[in-house]
Parts: sequence; C-alpha cells; structure tokens
Amino acid sequence: MSDSRYAIGVDFGTESGRAVLLDVSSGELLATKAVRYPSAVIDEKLPSTGERLPHDYALQDPDDWVTVLTRAIPAVIKESGVDAEKVVGLGIDFTSCTVLPTTSDGTPLCTLKQWRERRHAWPKLWKHHAAQPVADRLNEVALERGEDFLARYGGRISSEWYFPKLIEVWLEDREVYDACDAFIEATDWTVWWLTGSECRQTATAGFKAMWSPEEGLPPTEYFTAAYPGFDKPGEKLGEHFVPLGSQAGTLQPDVAKKLKLPESTAVAVGNVDAWVSLPGVGVEDPGTFVIVIGTSICDMIVHPEETRLPGITGVVKDGILPGLYGYEAGQAAVGDMLAWFVNDLAQAPDSYGALEKGAAELAPGETGLVALDWWNGNRTILADADLTGAIFGLTLQSTREEIYRALLESIAFGSRRIMDNFEEHGLVLSEIVACGGIAERSPLMMQLLADTSGRRVHVPEVSEIPARGAALFGAVAAGVFDDIGAAIEATRPKKVRTYEPDLEAKKTYDRVYEIYRTLYEFLGRSDARLLHELKRIGTERSSA
Repeated sequence: MSDSRYAIGVDFGTESGRAVLLDVSSGELLATKAVRYPSAVIDEKLPSTGERLPHDYALQDPDDWVTVLTRAIPAVIKESGVDAEKVVGLGIDFTSCTVLPTTSDGTPLCTLKQWRERRHAWPKLWKHHAAQPVADRLNEVALERGEDFLARYGGRISSEWYFPKLIEVWLEDREVYDACDAFIEATDWTVWWLTGSECRQTATAGFKAMWSPEEGLPPTEYFTAAYPGFDKPGEKLGEHFVPLGSQAGTLQPDVAKKLKLPESTAVAVGNVDAWVSLPGVGVEDPGTFVIVIGTSICDMIVHPEETRLPGITGVVKDGILPGLYGYEAGQAAVGDMLAWFVNDLAQAPDSYGALEKGAAELAPGETGLVALDWWNGNRTILADADLTGAIFGLTLQSTREEIYRALLESIAFGSRRIMDNFEEHGLVLSEIVACGGIAERSPLMMQLLADTSGRRVHVPEVSEIPARGAALFGAVAAGVFDDIGAAIEATRPKKVRTYEPDLEAKKTYDRVYEIYRTLYEFLGRSDARLLHELKRIGTERSSA
C-alpha cells in the first residue's frame, strides 16, 4: 500500500458531480463521493432575477461545479485514508456540449454583478435546446452550399452543439457576446479553474464545434451565408487544441489548498462523461457498442477507419481513443423520460422498483403498446430536438406497469435503430457493453437491449465508470502509464454480468420493432411537421 500511487477522477453529470479515488496499480476504487448541484438544472426561472426562462432553456451555475470539487475531493481523500501526497493525477469529465461565456482570465460572466441578470451570461447545459432555430438555419445553408464537413456529423448539426448555442447569444444579446472573451466547454473551463491555464482539447472541438485537424473550422463564408455579420466564428473558441491524455498543468496553489492535494498533482485536459467510459469499462476494440445509460444515452464505437454515415452525432479521429476514429450517437431522453413518468404522471417517486418488477412479469408484446422515445427530441439518427414523444396502443385497460415497460422498450428500440444504422453502413457490431446508473439498477432494461438487438449485453461490475475513466486519464497525464491503452490493460474490470438474448423474445420484438420503425420514419421524417406543429402550438400558448 505504501508504494501505491493514486489518481482522482471527477465526473460532472446533469444534476450532480462525483469524485473517485483510484489505486492505479490495481484499478481498485478506494473511495467515492457524490455532491448534488445546489441549483440543479435551471430551466424555469433565472436565479438572480426570478425571470421566467423561455421554452427549451436549460442552464447551470458554475459555482455548483466548484462546490463539487471542493467538497468531493477532500471527502474521498479523508474516506480512503491515503496520503494526499501520493495522489499524482486528476482527470475530469463533463456533460457536453455544456458551454459558458467567460472573461479572458476565465471568470464566468454570470458570476459578475453587471452580467448576472442576463440569461445568456449563464452556462448553457447540453440539453439546452432553445437554439434549435439556429441549428435549422445552419443545416439549411450547409446543404445549400454542399459543405463537405456536414458528412462527418451524419448530415445534420444538432442544437446541442457549440455554434448553435454561440450564435444564439450573438443574435439575442450582443452585449454579452462582445463581453465574453471565451465561449468554452465546461470541461475545459473546469481544467482552467484547476490549473490557471486555458487548455482546450481536440475531442469536443471535433465533435461539438465542427473542427478537424486537417480542415480546421468550416469556412467563414458558410457562417456569414447563414448569419451575415457573424464573420469571426473562431474568436471565442480559439485555434489550439491538444490531444486527450495530455497534461494541462498542475494545480494552482490556492486550488490545491482548497482540494487538500499537492500542487504537483498533474491535471489531464478535460474530457466528456460518455467518452471516458470506454477506458472505464476496459473497451478499446472495434466492434463493441458501448452504451452509457443515464439521464440520456451516449453510444460509442471506435474503428481504425473513417466512414461518414448519416444520422450519427459525429466521427472524429482520436476523438475517443488515440489512433482510432471515434463514432458517437445517442438518445436524448432516457432517465429523464422514466423520471417524468414515475414522478409526474404516476406520482409515485419511490415506485421504480415496484414498476420494474411489475413490468418484468409481462411477456414481450403483451402490453400491446409501442412508444417513441422522443421526450427530449431525437438525437440520433434524426437529430431533431423539435420531435416529441408518443405512446401508441393505449386502451382503458392499460396499466402503469405496461406503460413503464413500453417506455423501457422504446429505449431498446431506439438503440437498435442506431445499431442498424451503423451496420447498414458497414460498421459491424458484435456485442454491447452497457454502463451507467440504469445499467447497474435495471436488469430488465439490459435484457430488453439483448432481446431486441439479438446481441449479448455485458455490464462490468464496477461503479462510477465515467469518474473511473477520468481518473485513468489523470494517471496518464501524470506519467503513470505511457498511454491510455496501457492504463486500460492494467485496470480492466474483471467481473462482468452478461445478459444473453432470448431468441423467442426477439421474434416477437422483431414484429413490434417493425411497427416502431414505421412510426419512426413517418413521424420523424416524412410527416415530422405533425409533431413540430403540436410543439409549436403548445409553445405559443404557454408563452402567451
């Protein structure tokens, strides 16, 4: 124990953050501490003024992120009993694209008195979808101009990304836009707060800001064609990006004191909660479909070659693991959708276990229901935040348990649609590795993934996987491992639960999936105007 070295990983989620302390020689997790954000998701009223926020807003408070660091890191040191001087590395991951405007020294604008009452001065959370009209315009112009870069992102820009959110600020509050020297991913800002150095990494620049090492950003002419006058697209983003696993610096003296860590602690460049899950679960091979299941789903695969296929979130060289192309896809409402049903509709916040048990007693197809999992829009493969959820087949006899199972099945069907899209374009997927809170807590959800897809589902029996992966990158930044591949090999989880597909269940689910996919194409593509118009009418009435 005395010769061990340790790394800390901090995972910033949608409503809370958590830190872990990892023994990098054994991969053993020695301590963990979760801290909820005091302000949670700011989607109703601006804290500083009480101003009612527009529809589809989702903001956060950067002070909450600092609270996580200053409470959780000292807590895991204390709980583990290790010598803090032996903590050599620190890595962090974050939801993305969560972005905020700052001054040149990294001060968030919303923490300054003169800007605190302006809603565009606050961080925009990944699920801030109010920039959808901007994304629509950017997509329209990219298609008109035949922009090549669009093919890297499945043919469609998402409202969750960097430029729709930045241009939203530019359009709606030019004073805030002009006052900010940097518009930065929260993961990069947190590293800036820790080290005192602004250090942006290639991964979010590639996936969320449409940058590539070969081509840079899309041409300025493209942006000005969409929005005349927006002629400096890179001025808030910067031009220098470093690879994942790089060391951003070491802790600032005052920060080290707050965190009770040595100033020599190496800090890795920022990362994203989903992507760090690959090393966290020990995956580095092509052909494995990794699903991170939480508030939303992020799907990832890595491959030695680039294929520009439609409907994905993006494909970026070295974007997830060095030396491979990283592919990202996902579903926008998962835990959020289930929480809506349990808390708001069923009004039984303590009934997850009972609903799971009741739903598990139902046979495949027995509910007579099929749902479209678009409660927060569709991320992949339609990339349309204005789509809304639906349940078909309801009768006066439909029960809470049947509806709950239909929602779980809709998540599985959405995942299958994404996997079908990969395989239809030549990227063969052999198995599924699932992680995240729902993967750990819902055996039924895991069995549904297996039964609907016909693939084995593996759930590594380790906890806090994103934070674990972040800690491994921290260890790489500290020089404990030569690269992330060596870190994965040394710490790969040894215990895994496997869910085998029930082939008889799959036969039934193939029939239901055919109905799901027909509805998916009709309401998501050929007649998407129906759900768009419903949302538009509702938004107009609620804001009247």
